[in-house]
Amino acid sequence: MPEGPELHLASQFVNEACGALVFGGCVEKSSVSRNPEVPFESSAYRISASARGKELRLILSPLPGAHPPQEPLALVFRFGMSGSFQLVPREELPRHAHLRFYTAPPGPQLALCFVDVRRFGHWDLGGKWQPGRGPCVLQEYEQFRENVLRNLADKAFDRPICEALLDQRFFNGIGNYLRAEILYRLKIPPFEKARSVLEALQQRRPSLKLTLSQKIKAKLQNPDLLELCHSVPKEVVQLGGKGYGSESGEEDFAAFRAWLRCYGMPGMSSLQDRHGRTIWFQVGPYWRKSRKKKSKATQPSPEDRVEDPSPPSKALSRTRRAKRDLPERTATQLPEGPSLQQDPEVPTVPKKGRRKGRQAASGHRRPRKVKADTPSLDPEGTSAS
Repeated sequence: MPEGPELHLASQFVNEACGALVFGGCVEKSSVSRNPEVPFESSAYRISASARGKELRLILSPLPGAHPPQEPLALVFRFGMSGSFQLVPREELPRHAHLRFYTAPPGPQLALCFVDVRRFGHWDLGGKWQPGRGPCVLQEYEQFRENVLRNLADKAFDRPICEALLDQRFFNGIGNYLRAEILYRLKIPPFEKARSVLEALQQRRPSLKLTLSQKIKAKLQNPDLLELCHSVPKEVVQLGGKGYGSESGEEDFAAFRAWLRCYGMPGMSSLQDRHGRTIWFQVGPYWRKSRKKKSKATQPSPEDRVEDPSPPSKALSRTRRAKRDLPERTATQLPEGPSLQQDPEVPTVPKKGRRKGRQAASGHRRPRKVKADTPSLDPEGTSAS
């Protein structure tokens, strides 16, 4: 899914590829798109772009003397799962080009296309950024940092840090691969409570005895989580190309893959968060310590175990006892929770259990606790339990 760096790179691409081009005519929308029509027509206009977080703004600006007279029009795009911009010859339109801007003659006609294979992308007329989104982690770092630290009492920070990082009210531009890379570099367990991770940053102040160069050096050598939310996306932008995405060229994707340290990489583990999004991480001493601390501090909930039933009566026959126990055991519900996998390519291991109708070898059997085979995950806690 395109994240902040991909939107920023897309705006750079539009400005560099279209800066010297003159467009003309109507804006054309595909018949299958459910997005609004773009009521704009001009004999000559230019296109420019800017990005903020996970949004991109296009501005269509008529040139002096163009007809019919037209005010500039702004569109704001959100790329969804697969959106991107491509500049192609008019006769070679991509299959999923859902919005098209054509260059004016003379010269070979080109088309700037918004391409979206999965059709989750969206555009709005008017040019206003979506209300409620926080400052951009890339271009508004100081405002972004202040917005997070000022609002740590918000219930969003009751959640695990891996989920809080996807909240665009506070982390506008951070997505799935960025959160994995950021947490990996700081060795933060992904299900640690967000407020616990961030509260320490409110007290962090550089020593007054340090010179400016020493302060900068200390920040570069020991960045905190909010600083990495700014610097890690910048690294992706500096790679060039289009960043992460299936439409990237082989060279672009190779550079991005070489940059990744955690997300989808061999040897890393993955869990699903409460919303079904996969979080990648490396299991290490810091992770095990968090799990141990969690297990000591938290008592199992009623969903995590089933109390022992009363011992069966000795007067009952072995057959009647099996018939009575069987419905209780098969009806036992396993606690809901994400699956724990070491590798996305490895198929899920089937759950173990007793065969139906299997009887005990001895005359009497003591009932046992029913335990889930799949580890449960408390999304509000610090780690997998």
